[in-house]
Amino acid sequence: MRIAVVGTGYVGLVAGACFAEFGHHVTCIDTDKSKIARLEKGEIPIYEPGLDEVVLRNRAAHRLEFTTDLAIGSKGCEVVIIAVGTPQSDDGAADMRYVLAVAEQLAGVLKREAVIVLKSTVPVGTNDRVQALLDRTATLKHRVVNNPEFLKEGEALSDFFEPDRVVIGVRSAEDRAVMEHLYAPMKLRPGQLMFMDPRSAEMTKYVANAMLATRISFMNEIAVLCEAVGADIAGVRTGVGSDPRIGPQFLMPGPGYGGSCFPKDVKALMHLAVEHQVPLRVIDGVDAANTSQKKLLAAKLTRALGTLKGRTIAVWGLAFKAKTDDVRESPALALIEQLVALGATVRAHDPEAIQTAREALGELAHEITFVKDKYDASEGADALCVVTEWAEYREPDLERLHAQLREKVLMDGRNLWAHLSPQSHGFRYEGIGILVNKPS
Repeated sequence: MRIAVVGTGYVGLVAGACFAEFGHHVTCIDTDKSKIARLEKGEIPIYEPGLDEVVLRNRAAHRLEFTTDLAIGSKGCEVVIIAVGTPQSDDGAADMRYVLAVAEQLAGVLKREAVIVLKSTVPVGTNDRVQALLDRTATLKHRVVNNPEFLKEGEALSDFFEPDRVVIGVRSAEDRAVMEHLYAPMKLRPGQLMFMDPRSAEMTKYVANAMLATRISFMNEIAVLCEAVGADIAGVRTGVGSDPRIGPQFLMPGPGYGGSCFPKDVKALMHLAVEHQVPLRVIDGVDAANTSQKKLLAAKLTRALGTLKGRTIAVWGLAFKAKTDDVRESPALALIEQLVALGATVRAHDPEAIQTAREALGELAHEITFVKDKYDASEGADALCVVTEWAEYREPDLERLHAQLREKVLMDGRNLWAHLSPQSHGFRYEGIGILVNKPS
């Protein structure tokens, strides 16, 4: 099949490269000229393990192309995938201007009937809205299908090639057949390709992310309660997760969730509920709990050091999670903003996200010292705080850290170091919900 993918962010670039890997001819389209220029030279503008190899292999095989011209990129395509951003508006709603603008432009440039696939995360009713726009403005009969993505950053390729499920919202058997053809090379098991109506597909995406965010916020609150009552979240998590009705996934406490999906999608679901006058008390609480959790590490550091004014804090990890350079809604950046506001000096390290963090922090970045070696961050600092669960942070040199840190304070936002018993090496150590001095 000939496919066009509009948008070369995480979703669009991964989808385009992976569909090309299946043998489809794919053209990725973006208005960002510098991004397209980099892609044409074989440079990948985002960090996603393995993506560079897939892109380069399919570029060499002439199955994957890049352009800024929508008319050229979509010429002759049977399927056009819209994968542009739907950022959060001031009121919490998803900003649909980019999706609608692409749909309107497609109505004017497509010279053959096509299936328009909405892969962007869009509010319930968007399929109807885009279909009405095309019916009103296009001379040809295009059909709109929903195909929300469920890719985890850092594991996007494996999620694409070996998905738990592929959700597709269609109106007709004809559209279903097109989508079955699109995904046929994946050889999915019966039931993995899930067809439903478009509104249900749109809702499925939001509900899935809200459910995962709920698990995270619930366990974060329970971890704080564990600290208060003298319980250990590690044991609690294991005991609870062993129940097959619950399972162990997304039960690890941390500094709050971030990224491009959970915060935005929870807010969008809250906005949708307000629009339709349906109270979502649980989801309201999830959002409030996450906001509170992002203040926890700064509060712990303040209690440990007495004051943060004039202190130097080392921060390990800037990305919202490991194996990505994405810092959107990152708990680490929230922590850095709080530390600076409280008068602290910050030295920060991340294996991949320093540049994206600089860009996201804007003017505040000038007040932060970014280092290439993690131990350069901790040298002479009063405390070290790990915020992102990168593998290279899991086994630190405790002797070196003890010599470097003035106040010997370790704040473990991911409970990476509990097994090392840092307190027995002379550190003041705190995780999240961890019982530091366990009874023998």
